[in-house]
Amino acid sequence: MRLLITCLLSLFVSIVFAGEEIKHSVGDAKMTAYLAKPAPGKEVKGGVLVVHEWWGHDTYARVRADMLADLGYVALALDMYGDGKKADHPKDAQGFMMEVISNLDLGEQRFRAAYDILNSQPEMSGAKIGAIGYCFGGAIVLEMARRGLPLAAVASFHGSLGPLTPVEKGAVKAKVLVLNGADDPFIKPEQIAKFKTDMDMAGADYEFINYPGTKHSFTNPEATERGKQFSLPLEYNETADWQSWMAMQKLFAEAL
Repeated sequence: MRLLITCLLSLFVSIVFAGEEIKHSVGDAKMTAYLAKPAPGKEVKGGVLVVHEWWGHDTYARVRADMLADLGYVALALDMYGDGKKADHPKDAQGFMMEVISNLDLGEQRFRAAYDILNSQPEMSGAKIGAIGYCFGGAIVLEMARRGLPLAAVASFHGSLGPLTPVEKGAVKAKVLVLNGADDPFIKPEQIAKFKTDMDMAGADYEFINYPGTKHSFTNPEATERGKQFSLPLEYNETADWQSWMAMQKLFAEAL
């Protein structure tokens, strides 16, 4: 399994996708989602929404959807930006991200639209739905859990922990898994402490895993090169990538 993950991710730029693009609209924005399904005849374990990094809905998010489909999940890599917005520079990525963060009600509408598309697939047949997110996407899935959306489980990979919606007792229905790089300077100790306090206060079922010697964006093989290019603390970590993927699988086996 570890070798499979490494090979898929190291070659992801040349993968020919077998899934389906789904065009839809939320308000005035035109969205493009990517739907990946298990092979015909394979048991469907549930559904998973995949939320992209701050760069936008890109190849990497689709690879993760395909990997989930290989595990038996109907996976939908959604688009939180719309209108084909993708960034090649951190300044643009920051701008796209803040458009969503500054209007989280609209962000919820976009997430719910993707949820409905996934839930409507004939293979789902009432199956439970979880969500995973990377970087910006990690913050989004945690936000949707805080808002009490009908998710069975969420996993945040190197996602922001900054509190967005104030959490209320009993509001978090999903099992929550946070997978964090212990050497990620974007995630401050006080943010981790506040997150845990919030989850405890809400009575949430959560787990927080810190990976030693691990920086931001540790699951993305392009992270190291981008980190050098833009002088950012981004770095791929094969061990943490594999361990976090296994932790996600354990979560979904229990919750979905």
